[in-house]
Amino acid sequence: MQLYNTLSAEERAQLIDEAGKQRLTLSFYAYAKIEDPKKFRDDLFVAWNALDALGRIYVAHEGINAQMSVPADNFEAFRKTLEVYDFMKGIRLNVAVDQDDHSFLKLTIKVRHKIVADGLNDETFDVTNKGVHLRAKEFNAILDDPNTIVVDFRNHYESEVGHFKGAITPDVETFRESLPIINEQLKEFKETKNLVMYCTGGIRCEKASAYYKHQGFKNVFQLEGGIIQYAKQIKEENLESKFIGKNFVFDNRLGERITDDIVSQCHQCGKPCDNHTNCYNDGCHLLFIQCDECKAAMENCCSVECQEITHLSLAEQVKLRSGKQVGNKVFRKGKSEKLKFKHSGELSDTPLAIVSKTKDIRQKIKTKKVLVGKTEHYYVKAQVGLFIIENLEIKTGDKILISGPTTGNQEMLLEKMFVNGKEATEAKVGDKITFEVPFRVRLSDKLFKILN
Repeated sequence: MQLYNTLSAEERAQLIDEAGKQRLTLSFYAYAKIEDPKKFRDDLFVAWNALDALGRIYVAHEGINAQMSVPADNFEAFRKTLEVYDFMKGIRLNVAVDQDDHSFLKLTIKVRHKIVADGLNDETFDVTNKGVHLRAKEFNAILDDPNTIVVDFRNHYESEVGHFKGAITPDVETFRESLPIINEQLKEFKETKNLVMYCTGGIRCEKASAYYKHQGFKNVFQLEGGIIQYAKQIKEENLESKFIGKNFVFDNRLGERITDDIVSQCHQCGKPCDNHTNCYNDGCHLLFIQCDECKAAMENCCSVECQEITHLSLAEQVKLRSGKQVGNKVFRKGKSEKLKFKHSGELSDTPLAIVSKTKDIRQKIKTKKVLVGKTEHYYVKAQVGLFIIENLEIKTGDKILISGPTTGNQEMLLEKMFVNGKEATEAKVGDKITFEVPFRVRLSDKLFKILN
């Protein structure tokens, strides 16, 4: 019985592209008493693997916390796998605002001590005595009350790219850090103010609201379903968005746009920007904000030092990071003095720029493409990519798409190419081709021909 992943992220990405079917990114959580988290974990893996469901899931004696990608065709079948358990019957599934078929590329289900690392001793207070849940319309109304204090229970890298107007945004790297800070900061207002809190999907506020009621706060409220549900409800009910900017998410998208406001800056040049990236140096992986110009100039790196390291041989890179703890292999959520325009703590509600609206997911589906090859190498100084053709043929004048987990989806017109070392206008299966690529490509990237 398969209880673990057998495919790499790159292999999974290729299968997703070849399938050409829409996937839905979603999240959910539930607090419940689970007697055997290990068996629960294994049963979920078997059921979800059969449906091609991917994601990052934590289970514990106290419940489940999940962020996932599910084929749209399997959505109802996926829901049925949840409703096998009484505590998940009718559970709210937070479907993402922006969809990306590559949001998750593996199914990872881990047994943890807690589904959210809050640092609290649940035996010392009633975790079921939660704050009042507010829908978007009610949340907007209470924010207009001058007697309200609104607190962002996310971390600095999340609130920097988007937050509710007037919110307190603690300068913290973990949820557990914010709890005592807010308790101390607002101790004079426990009986006189409305303490209103929010987070990404609601799970952090479930525990935080009970904790603050235990600490003596009389009027505690929380945003039901977090920012994800808020974004959905303001669209459905045609409400004003009091959230500005992007909602940071913990998958390969690293964010979904709620409003067209850009409230943050590129950490390297200061240009208005709210696109997160993680440093390409495997010995760093620092999460930071980087504009397209800096991405090209710095080759996805957070500093010149990291950029130089990526130019070394793999053996030299491994030797340099030997014995060092990189931390989270997906990204490191700290800070760096090299990032001159990093902001956290007290943040402005004034937009720095406005972006055009993101395209609807249906626009993506209209783009028909076929896989023709894969990346073999990228010559950094010459900005030239080397690809091998594995399927069909490709010609100059074709519109192509280069796609990968880090590169994203980059479209361009193939104006000139070299086939097996000589300039040519057509390449067939087995040929190696080179052409100029104005952005860095990687070995995991695939080459597609756009058909329409």
